[in-house]
Amino acid sequence: MAFAQNISRLVVPLAIGVAVVDSALYDVPGGYRAVMFDRFRGVLPTATGEGTHFLVPWLQKAILYDVRIKPRNISTTTGSKDMQMVSLTLRVMSRPDLNALPEIYQNLGLDYDERVLPSIGNEVLKATVAQFDASELITNREIVSARIRDDLLTRAKEFHIQLEDVSITHMTFGKEFTTAVEQKQIAQQDAERAKFVVEKAEQERQAAVIRAEGEAEAAATISAALAKAGDAFVQFRKIETAREIAGTLSQSRNVSYVPSSSGNLLLQVPGQNSSA
Repeated sequence: MAFAQNISRLVVPLAIGVAVVDSALYDVPGGYRAVMFDRFRGVLPTATGEGTHFLVPWLQKAILYDVRIKPRNISTTTGSKDMQMVSLTLRVMSRPDLNALPEIYQNLGLDYDERVLPSIGNEVLKATVAQFDASELITNREIVSARIRDDLLTRAKEFHIQLEDVSITHMTFGKEFTTAVEQKQIAQQDAERAKFVVEKAEQERQAAVIRAEGEAEAAATISAALAKAGDAFVQFRKIETAREIAGTLSQSRNVSYVPSSSGNLLLQVPGQNSSA
């Protein structure tokens, strides 16, 4: 009985001790850092890393910060240098500066990115787009994107925010500018088509001239050959023609070939009209 009473006396203090120890421990998960708030000293200047740590219950409180890279889209509509309306969407990959987490907590709180990035993003976008014409925003997109990235990096550092990547993902223009661009493209296509038609006509004309010159030269050559050969060439052509006719007739089914004392004769097959 006395032993049981002694046990019960020890259980209560032991349970209280376990509860105190448990409340004095806190865990920092992977990808997080902890900022310590002390009731007497305020926010401590150094954040604690991942793992299990001690604190003084009631006197101290650990605030966890997610320090992993976060994506965010920033959209705005603004005017270009030539007063054309432009809608842009900027994709930003950001995270807090690990060495400045206590200062970030003091000045901005846990939602630091919500407070800062949309504001400075719109500011930089409007200021940069105003320096370019609408056509330059299209043709010099890489230059525009690089300038936005540099300016936004500079502004974000003022709030202890590190940007891992900044890129333009979407850019559209007003209806009037889009229509003007389409009409310009159509006009350029029509001009290229007209140029092609003109070049084709010129090539066909040159081909006709060359062909006519060739035919004239061939006719002159034939005339010169005939004048030089005289009747011999004409007789040769007659012999060639007669040979072609005889070859054609000899292959016909309605014509027979018989020898005679006066030469070769071609007679029609009986049953057909013939003459001796």
